Amino acid sequence: MKQHVFTGFGFGPIQSGLFAAEAFKSGNFKRIVIAEIDQKLVDAVRANNGSYYVNVASSTGIEAVKIEGIEIFNPSNDNDRVELLKALSQSTEICTSLPSVNFYDSGQNSVAALISQGLQNSIAKAAIIYTAENNNHAAEILEEKIKSKLGKIPATVQFLNTVIGKMSQVVTDKDEIIQKKIMPIVPGIDRAFLVEEFNKILVTKCKIKNFTPGIKVFIEKEDLLPFEEAKLYGHNAIHALLAFLGANKGYKKMADFKNDKKIMQIAADAFINESGAALIKKYKNLGDSLFTEKGYRAFAEDLLERITNPYLDDTIERAARDPQRKLSLNDRIFGTMQLALEFGIEPKNMAKGAAAGLIYYVKQNNGSRFSWDELIIALNRIWDKQESKYKTKLIELVKGAFQAD
Repeated sequence: MKQHVFTGFGFGPIQSGLFAAEAFKSGNFKRIVIAEIDQKLVDAVRANNGSYYVNVASSTGIEAVKIEGIEIFNPSNDNDRVELLKALSQSTEICTSLPSVNFYDSGQNSVAALISQGLQNSIAKAAIIYTAENNNHAAEILEEKIKSKLGKIPATVQFLNTVIGKMSQVVTDKDEIIQKKIMPIVPGIDRAFLVEEFNKILVTKCKIKNFTPGIKVFIEKEDLLPFEEAKLYGHNAIHALLAFLGANKGYKKMADFKNDKKIMQIAADAFINESGAALIKKYKNLGDSLFTEKGYRAFAEDLLERITNPYLDDTIERAARDPQRKLSLNDRIFGTMQLALEFGIEPKNMAKGAAAGLIYYVKQNNGSRFSWDELIIALNRIWDKQESKYKTKLIELVKGAFQAD
């Protein structure tokens, strides 16, 4: 019997290709509702009878999956907002999948405001709220925003963090959609969702008594932080390292690494012997198989295979975007290096990714011209007032990697 109601904020590839898709496939939801401010997309999905396509890339090809029975509303529209609030009052599972946590409380009809009103009028016995933004404390941030509006969070509501290792993209070029032979989201929209088949999604353990989530494929963990660190210092760090090294070699696609044994070895060594070695030392007492030599090696080998999947067809440009953020002192590259140093490991391979990232960043501003002096000026500008006891050592490692090349 369908007992659950799902409401998702944002209609990107993760919402459409993971949360809404899994709600649909589960057969446990009597309503699947999406809040989306792109009116053209809203109109197109409605005109298509609430159906859309997601293209799923495996290691052998791409399958177009049709999701049906979706209701979609634009919260900027008065009538739609009324219907959305009704859906939220019935919702047992809610998911925010926005560009960043900064969008939670943005504008009069913000996500936090709408969820607050929905909870205030809730007729659901319990509700869980997944936060799918790329932030280790997204659930706590959203909970605080909503608490400030409600005064108190009901005991039957729980905010869940997520660790989403599922790679995805929106293909926006009409010719590329035709060339890849993938289905657009709906007819009349020159956009397509392309997601990988991987589906091992981690979420905070639901602790609401007598409540069972309708989406059953997610893997619950008591404490997500160790796995969030594995995502940031493993998955995200190596993805960026490869993108920066590839960009400076003139590669266009992540799949171009398939035949570059040298760069793939650098990535594997950074992943297993630097990121992995440090995280295993840090979390060996957790008792989770990921934080063992065998478990982390399997994680690394699987991810390196997935990153270079030609059917996912990820671009270097997309993977390397926003280098200033990715080269921040505590982000994926230098954060991993600091973690390694903390546990007595010299991250020489990650330093190669850091040097490549700085070169990529400087080239964006200076064209093809760069020198070590320009790189260190850029690094100081990126780090600005950020502090770390490892700063001098990090610069030394990056300089060594730069000079070695």
